[in-house]
Amino acid sequence: MYTEQAWIYKRAALTPTKTALIDSCTGRHWSYERLISQVSQWTHYFQQQDYEKGDRIVVLSENRIELFAILFACGMTGLIYVPLNFRLSSNELRYILDDCKPVLIICDEEHQQAGEAFSDVELVLVTKTIGISTNHFINYKWSSADPWMIIYTGGTTGKPKGVVLSFNAVNWNAMNTIISWGLSDRDCTLNYMPMFHTGGINALCIPILMAGGTVVIGSRFRAEEALKAINTYKTTISLFVPTMYQAMLETEYIKTASFPTVKVFLAGGAPCPHSIYDKFNEKGILFKEGYGLTEAGPNNFYVDPLIAYSKKGSVGKSMQFNEVKIMNKEGRECSVDEVGELYISGKHLFSHYWNNEEETELTLQDGWLKSGDLARFDKDGDYYIVGRKKEMIITGGENVYPQEVEQCLILHSSVREAAVIGIPDTKWGECVTAFICNNAHTLSSVEELISHCKDYLGGFKVPKKIIFVDELPRTDVGKIDKKKLYELAGESSNIILTKRGSE
Repeated sequence: MYTEQAWIYKRAALTPTKTALIDSCTGRHWSYERLISQVSQWTHYFQQQDYEKGDRIVVLSENRIELFAILFACGMTGLIYVPLNFRLSSNELRYILDDCKPVLIICDEEHQQAGEAFSDVELVLVTKTIGISTNHFINYKWSSADPWMIIYTGGTTGKPKGVVLSFNAVNWNAMNTIISWGLSDRDCTLNYMPMFHTGGINALCIPILMAGGTVVIGSRFRAEEALKAINTYKTTISLFVPTMYQAMLETEYIKTASFPTVKVFLAGGAPCPHSIYDKFNEKGILFKEGYGLTEAGPNNFYVDPLIAYSKKGSVGKSMQFNEVKIMNKEGRECSVDEVGELYISGKHLFSHYWNNEEETELTLQDGWLKSGDLARFDKDGDYYIVGRKKEMIITGGENVYPQEVEQCLILHSSVREAAVIGIPDTKWGECVTAFICNNAHTLSSVEELISHCKDYLGGFKVPKKIIFVDELPRTDVGKIDKKKLYELAGESSNIILTKRGSE
């Protein structure tokens, strides 16, 4: 019985001996046939427990190939797969468990104690030995609109929201990616993105499994190990966040290594410094950026790797089976180079926020997802993500997009990383404030940075406050944690004020 929900069985029937999954830590290989065997065992276990359609299965584990067996088994039995960030505190986990009310927690041994703290929920290990059953399917009414996953957002600006992804959403994202990006059974990806994040599940892993390719799973990221694994396993396309790329470019290995099987390196999860483009281009390696969010895919655009360097920061055009538009605050569609909010439509959109009808209605309107991201498109129809709508700075009545200021600061040779926010200011409304990682915490270095910014930016965009930090605070998926930056701005005495530039 092959349905939209059970496509992994069809894939295994087509290519049973092909390698589906590799654990880069242990070297274990699972063929598609072996994956299906594991899916069947978990399906059998879930059937034995007498769970009901729609019950939630929480997973608390570092990246492991076993998680795919659990994910597909949940789909086969009508259960909802809920992967959680194992780095969350007990209180944060309790909030999510109270929200989704799971019938079972599955965890790895390292996080068994954390799971056992919630004694009101049954717990089993991801390595549990389960008997095999020949009955792979539970008898319930299938629907492509049924929920398959709930992925909780990071919650950096508030409480986490449970994003409900249906079979339709996951499968259309995968099919759209395969067609638009030209993926096939010859592709192989290395994934270090956490599998409690949509990027770790849906960006490349599910699409490549659907296409019959190979997914290599890494757990704890180490830059040189990851680069070596790319060549060891002959990967073709892989997704990393900018901080991972920065660490890779600082290794000795990359100075002499070539990557003959790699078609393109893909960046996502956060805006990518243009200096990373430059360093890959110097080595003759193709590099591009993608864009997505948990509520939409996460894949939404395609840019040809051959033109990506000439259009640094562009994510290209919308994919084959989705549409995008940019709306201004007056409610009309933007024209070329006009900045507005990005709207997305397509069958890959999420269904709703779990237990949060109000936020759902604010985000999904008339078949469109309001992304909360600001964007523009150029005369060629290629799109650029400018920044988060909520993070736009209004200073003296002028709009400042933090990403533009950050990209300018990073161009300076002394700046390792930069992040920009607006903090309240009685005179200007908001004050452009920069957090800088570098090795020269002196007034002369500040004056040099300000002069540098004035060469590239209008005076109102130039940072008026600079805070030096050793490291920028980040979320568990590598994004700069703007919420913590606001806290640091309030606490830090290491602030150097600069004069407001000429308007």
